[in-house]
Amino acid sequence: MEHSFKKFFRDKRVLVTGHTGFKGAWLSIWLNELGAKVFGYSLDPPSQPNIYELCGLDSRIEKVHADVQNFDTIKKYISEVKPDVVFHLAAQALVRYSYEVPQLTMRTNVLGTLNILEAVKESDSVKSLVIVTSDKCYENHEQVWGYKESDPLGGEDPYSASKAAAEIIFRSYLKSFFRHKENLGAVSVRAGNVIGGGDWAKDRIVPDAIRSLSKGELIQIRNPMAMRPWQHVLEPLSGYLWLAARASDDPTGFSGAWNFGPNDNSAKCVRDLVEAIIGKWKSGGFEVLQQEGQKLHEAGWLRLTCDKAHVMLPWSAVLTFDENIKLTVDWYKKYHESPDQNLYHYTVHQIQQYTELAHKRDQIWAS
Repeated sequence: MEHSFKKFFRDKRVLVTGHTGFKGAWLSIWLNELGAKVFGYSLDPPSQPNIYELCGLDSRIEKVHADVQNFDTIKKYISEVKPDVVFHLAAQALVRYSYEVPQLTMRTNVLGTLNILEAVKESDSVKSLVIVTSDKCYENHEQVWGYKESDPLGGEDPYSASKAAAEIIFRSYLKSFFRHKENLGAVSVRAGNVIGGGDWAKDRIVPDAIRSLSKGELIQIRNPMAMRPWQHVLEPLSGYLWLAARASDDPTGFSGAWNFGPNDNSAKCVRDLVEAIIGKWKSGGFEVLQQEGQKLHEAGWLRLTCDKAHVMLPWSAVLTFDENIKLTVDWYKKYHESPDQNLYHYTVHQIQQYTELAHKRDQIWAS
């Protein structure tokens, strides 16, 4: 197979669950530009505003608005669409919200993943399956070195536990069923702290910062010294796309779990992130919240080791920390110039900027 996903996805039938969400919308746009026939399966957009509507994706892809908790519906849709590739991103994706709705979080993230796995098990069309979970699926002891794919899974909050459970179920299907499907490559991918334009989720630091800056208010932060490996949304998506292509070509060699994280210099504390956003926005400030009462669990340090992706795909992150922030703030600035504009072509422009940088920096998938 040619070492690029550019030709691989052309004319492929690709199903994206969670296509109305932040990562799902970016992925759907990229796939559309690669020439894929994109099908979406998701609930309505999770926020107002949202990148799905701002980019006019409703008129660019075929889709159904439905819940991954409904097995009969997802099974029927996969049977009708007959996708070559499935990317499963539909999820309850917020850690703090998972404390408010633990049952919904578990049903969506665990049962939803199970339904996708079972539907793909019964499908003859799917050649590549990508299950998207989270770096928070690991049993986090806040060690300074990164977690690798073989490390124990676990979670102290409902969200993390749901992602660990989804990973365990994926592994059981991989070993029990998918190994008998010789033409199916199945992978789970783990990334976290993804930033980029078009995210308006509540209790997520970048959307919260942009909301405050756009109103001329101080950004409020809870845990300024918490260290996170920040990465632009296009970084893990490039890994997912490239891995989907490789797993389809060589299911035995590439099926399994994979980490996708940023360069080491992108691991910064929340305070550094906020100061960088303010610097690119050219105005603003922040204040640290004094938390009272019961404090929800938040990890102070979390990092991935991506040696497997670096060596086997090979794939590595393209952007510096400063470039991550610039792409993110530039997108929001473009939106605030005229909130009614269609941002599809500007989003495509950022994808092109990213792939050009990847090519210059000798990323094999971009060649």
